[in-house]
Amino acid sequence: MSDKTAQTTHSIHPILAGRWSPRAFAAAGVEPEKMLHLFESARWSPSASNEQPWRFIIGFKGDSTHEKIFSTLVEFNRLWAHAAPVLLLAIAKTESTKNPGKENPYALYDLGQAVAHLGFQAAAEGLFVHQMGGFDSEKAAELFVVPAEFRAFTAIAIGYQGDPEMLHPNLKPMEYAKRNRQALSEMLFSEKFGQTPSWLQQE
Repeated sequence: MSDKTAQTTHSIHPILAGRWSPRAFAAAGVEPEKMLHLFESARWSPSASNEQPWRFIIGFKGDSTHEKIFSTLVEFNRLWAHAAPVLLLAIAKTESTKNPGKENPYALYDLGQAVAHLGFQAAAEGLFVHQMGGFDSEKAAELFVVPAEFRAFTAIAIGYQGDPEMLHPNLKPMEYAKRNRQALSEMLFSEKFGQTPSWLQQE
């Protein structure tokens, strides 16, 4: 197994430090009760005006839903996602529930929050999550008869970490590569965009 615990500059929760997105998944299935924990976590995430715009379509390896989600993935993701015991589609209701006919401008933001909560709970359960933008949203909508006011934004693989050596040779280097993130000074500003806070400079 590849240990890719984040080497943080400042202390964060161990669950967050240990969270990363592998492509190698073990063949073991995910217990149904653990999946319920994940979706309960997503259920209680915050949303603008409490609209709760998130929806999920879930497939378990061997069922037709898993096969259909897999068929929407781009070729690169198909190289590894076939082994994931669980595949999801993360869907947002882009039309406001409280104001029918009007757009909910925060739907995608709120869906992201729900998935982040799901991902944190997954890490707490010993599971790993890999989110994918590389899929055909229109094909997904057609296959699953998704209503027009909803849109699939992300495909997600969930499972236990597998052996990186099982991966296609083109994927192995990414599984072992060192994780990196931009510095806080590149993302945290004060007074105006691009200006690093003085207290951060004095660290």
